[in-house]
Amino acid sequence: MYQTIELTKEERIATLTLNRPNSMNAMDDVMMKELADAFEELQSDHAIQVLIIKGAGRTFSAGGDIKKMIDPESTMDMGDVMQHITRLAKTLYLLPQITIAAIHGSAAGLGFSLALGCDILVAEEDSKLAMNFIGIGLVPDGGGHFFLKERIGTTNAKKMIWGGEVIDGKTAKAAGLVDELIPNGQAELAATQLANGLLRSPISAMIASKRILHESKRTELEHVLQLESESQVAMRNTADHLEGIRAFVEKRQPVFSGN
Repeated sequence: MYQTIELTKEERIATLTLNRPNSMNAMDDVMMKELADAFEELQSDHAIQVLIIKGAGRTFSAGGDIKKMIDPESTMDMGDVMQHITRLAKTLYLLPQITIAAIHGSAAGLGFSLALGCDILVAEEDSKLAMNFIGIGLVPDGGGHFFLKERIGTTNAKKMIWGGEVIDGKTAKAAGLVDELIPNGQAELAATQLANGLLRSPISAMIASKRILHESKRTELEHVLQLESESQVAMRNTADHLEGIRAFVEKRQPVFSGN
């Protein structure tokens, strides 16, 4: 059914796997659309009470597919892409399941936004986390501004967005970005154990509380997603973005001009 992800369901647990391992699970337009479609499928599946999101291969997700973004033969349309991103972020946040991100390797850019949109973040000690849009002259999308602010507040969110630094799992746990720090190689196992523990809890009440808390923030998230979409389309046309992309491809430090 899906080309770039796998969605499996076993009793009350669903597992969604980002499945472009040869591209470090970088998200192209196909994966973005399929993620949004999968979340909408889960939105109406009330038999599922826990969702685990993980990445196949060596990493959770390297973020947006920059190589496809700059490929002259690519059919990626930025307007369509932002619609998919908006849809997947909003639907993920409002899902009627407890959502768990199981992070190994790296979660960068849009991949980090996706993880932050989950209720519980489990990360391996040496995993690398980065809100690194700034390196190519872009702003966070996928609700990254909203999810970071929810976790660490506006001031710290700005610092992380503007700095674009890569941090390890231990640093992320200390900053409040990660809920459970796991030994390397055990994120998936830990997420499964956590999911089974949740199912032994009064999980219907937990999901009801999630709905109350998240629905109260729906309008704010929708507004942030609209602003992110407008800003991202504008940033794509800047000289700094073009320089950031060129520097990425040429594996050199970018020289930004503020334009």
